[in-house]
Amino acid sequence: MKLTSYGAAREVTGSNHILDVGGRKIAVDCGMFQGHRVDAERKNREFLYAPSDLESVILTHGHCDHCGRLPLLCANGFSGNIHSTPACRDIAGLIMADTAHIQAKDAEWLRKKKPGHPFQPLYGISEVVESLNQFVTVGYKRPFLVTDGVRCEFRDAGHILGSAMAVFRLEDGREIAFTGDMGRAGLPIIRDPQPIGDVDYLVCEGTYGDRLHDPIEDAENELAEVVNATVERGGKIIIPAFAVERTQELVYYLHKLTLEKKIPELEIFVDSPMATNATSIFRVHQECYGPEIQEIFLEEHINPFGFDNLHFTTSVAESKKLNEVEKPHIIISSSGMCEAGRILHHLKNNVENPNNTILIVGFMAAHTLGRRIADRVPEIKIFGEPYKLRARVKILNTFSAHADYNEILRYVRTFDLNRLRKIFLVHGEESALENLKGLLLEAGVKAVEIVDPGQEYEMP
Repeated sequence: MKLTSYGAAREVTGSNHILDVGGRKIAVDCGMFQGHRVDAERKNREFLYAPSDLESVILTHGHCDHCGRLPLLCANGFSGNIHSTPACRDIAGLIMADTAHIQAKDAEWLRKKKPGHPFQPLYGISEVVESLNQFVTVGYKRPFLVTDGVRCEFRDAGHILGSAMAVFRLEDGREIAFTGDMGRAGLPIIRDPQPIGDVDYLVCEGTYGDRLHDPIEDAENELAEVVNATVERGGKIIIPAFAVERTQELVYYLHKLTLEKKIPELEIFVDSPMATNATSIFRVHQECYGPEIQEIFLEEHINPFGFDNLHFTTSVAESKKLNEVEKPHIIISSSGMCEAGRILHHLKNNVENPNNTILIVGFMAAHTLGRRIADRVPEIKIFGEPYKLRARVKILNTFSAHADYNEILRYVRTFDLNRLRKIFLVHGEESALENLKGLLLEAGVKAVEIVDPGQEYEMP
């Protein structure tokens, strides 16, 4: 058994790991790279292996950095099954279609502004539809055959709707698990990460391997403080948020704070067609709900994703009209790392006003506009034009859907460390992975390997 990572190895985006069992190759995730535009473009277009050699793909969840290159993989010769949970399939389909739409718009803009520019979309909507035909969905805790001699089982990762850890069991008794993106206990909508039992090898994410989050219990109070302080200044709150999970969590908390009169009754605009569609998916996948949302949604018949002062804008005209709203309000818009989408227009129109607040509620990968804002760089570029970063920037780590290092350590301690032979660390920046490696070794893990891109690792 061998492991090779072609993405999210000593970096955060582009998750793509190949498990080779006696020559039978299985991919875990096939995500899009984000960051430096030229580097990301090159990485996204090339596969360093033959897609036709893969027997199947296991998709841990529907974020673009985990599913975004699946249509390209299929178009380049992969013809096997893509296994995921039902909710993951729906979320991934939405995100891949949105990615195709954004690329088409980018190409159209470049043709107009820079005639002769060579940019071509990675894929179109037809490739997305073709890849969706290859999905086979399986519920949690339902073992299934991946290829001869290899079975897999999904356990809830507690990260986003439909997210899963994948546990592989070989005929000889060996077991290897992939955490995907590991979530946190206590998030308001979805379940906590589920135990997966003991394994021989663990491929573990390390996004927050050098950081701790504020307690989830503080999320409501911190959000209320930001909203109230901005309203007192007469400003607006601009929130770049992933359309899936983070937007729904924010809507849930803002609804709750409004009902409890901890914030004024502000107009709240979710300006993202994808977030609007994702919220519809949330309504139908009740199998993923945690106990808190079950009580509100299913037992009390209250829709936490819809209330009087919440508005979902879908058309471009509606989005542009938000520029005319002068009184304090909240805009939640994607993309989460500020690399594309309508959030760029809202930042352009509001980033130079010191009364406004840009609220960061998720991880910002290196070299993204979101990271530059989080780092409070004095001047940023939007659509190639310079803007002074005069708006206040507030970072709330309570909203992260990734486990921090204490939460990862707590989860790893549930394993039999005498059986666990090695942990492979992926999906993290260098400093985070090095710190997490040291902490895991201190906790009694026998061996920890930080995975290098393209390096083949034997697992006897």
